[in-house]
Amino acid sequence: MSKVPVESSTLSPWSLNTRRIVTAGVLAAITIILGVTGLGLPPVPNLSGKATFEHIPAIVGAVIEGPVVGLLTAAVFGLVSFFYIVPNYLIALARVPIGLTSWLAFVALRRVNRDLAAAVAGVVGALTNTVLVLTSAVLTRLIPLTAVPAIIPQAIFEAVIAAILLVIIARAVYIVQGRFVRAPDTKPRDQLPY
Repeated sequence: MSKVPVESSTLSPWSLNTRRIVTAGVLAAITIILGVTGLGLPPVPNLSGKATFEHIPAIVGAVIEGPVVGLLTAAVFGLVSFFYIVPNYLIALARVPIGLTSWLAFVALRRVNRDLAAAVAGVVGALTNTVLVLTSAVLTRLIPLTAVPAIIPQAIFEAVIAAILLVIIARAVYIVQGRFVRAPDTKPRDQLPY
């Protein structure tokens, strides 16, 4: 009888397994749907014209599955950004670090408090998106530097929403994972009680 392989709790955050690949695929699909339908880009009455909540799946991926899932989802966000928001390579590339910075923030604080870590990861991911995209937009002369202060209230709003959503989503995922994770059975199948 062969034993079923059990996922190690020491699995490197930089490795991929089936669960991480599936999670990245689901979050990438959500990112695409948010971008194509416009649901992730609600209109706002300022110079940018649109807020964005499409960075949320990348932050969620980084928090629940690690930097690789966060980076993959953020890369999809960059592609969606290029094809549906602003066709600019520099702005599309500016989306990718969201997965890494939010993961680093989460890892730094998760031993203190998971909810706090998730909230900070949400804020850091949202601010990474805002700072890098605005920097790219100014460098490529899409917006003047003098327009940046007008976008700051929107950036704060996006960061607060990201923090709230990350706490709720991360807590729900950890509850579900805790409920369904079991120790492997070592008895033969015909001796199991179910």
